[in-house]
Amino acid sequence: MDDSVQLATSATAPSATRPLLGQTILVVEDSRYTCDAMRLMCLHSGARIRRADCLRSARRHLQIYRPSVIVIDMGLPDGSGADLMAELNQATPRISVILGMSGDDSTEAQAMQAGADGFLAKPLNSLMCFQSTILQLLPEDRRPCPLYSVKEEEIIPDPMAYQDDMAHIADVLTGPTDPHTLDYAAQFLSGVARDAKDTVLENAARDLAASRSKGAPVNALAARVAGLVQSRLERRRAI
Repeated sequence: MDDSVQLATSATAPSATRPLLGQTILVVEDSRYTCDAMRLMCLHSGARIRRADCLRSARRHLQIYRPSVIVIDMGLPDGSGADLMAELNQATPRISVILGMSGDDSTEAQAMQAGADGFLAKPLNSLMCFQSTILQLLPEDRRPCPLYSVKEEEIIPDPMAYQDDMAHIADVLTGPTDPHTLDYAAQFLSGVARDAKDTVLENAARDLAASRSKGAPVNALAARVAGLVQSRLERRRAI
C-alpha cells in the first residue's frame, strides 16, 4: 500500500504553511528523543509519520506500506542503516526520497554511497533544513506549486522522550555487557545526550567509546555511564 498516494488523493494540496501535506515519512530511528523531533517537524509540515526502531521492524513495515520518504539512522541496534538504504535503492518501485541521518558527519559519504538521496545531520532542530531537504528531492508533481520558501523554526523535543531513551538504554545495560552491547550503548548515548545538551553524559559515553576502540579496560567507565543513566531515571521518578 502506498501511504503517500492514499493521503494525497484524500487531502488538500500542499501549501506554504504545510508543504509536505500528502507525504508519509517513515523514520527508522531507535531514539525516542530524535523521533519526537521528527514528529514535531512532520506535524508542522503536514506530513504523516510512521516509526520503526530497528532494521527488522523497518523491513516488516515496508512489506505492507510504501512511504514517500524514508529517513534512516546510520547506527541501529541490529545493524547499519546503510544496508537498508542499499536494499531500497535497488527496489522497484523505489521510494521517492531516501535520506540518511546521523550525528556523525563522517557517515554521510557512506549513506550516499549506499544510495541515499540526501542526509540529515543531528541534532534535528531546524524545521527549515528538514523541509527544504525533502522538498528539493521530491518529484515535481509532489511539491507545492510554486516551491515556497519555508519558514525557519526551532524544534524542541519533549524532555520526557529523553527519559524514555534513558529507560531503553538502562534495559540494554542490564543484560550481558558484551562488546557489541557496550559499543551500541556508547554510540546511542553520545548521540542522544549531545542532542539533549546533556554534556556530562555525552562526555562519559564518548570516553567509553574511546576506551573500547583502544582495547583498554572499560569496567569503570561502563559503570559510570550506567550510574549516570540511572540518575536521570531517578529524576523521572521524582517528577
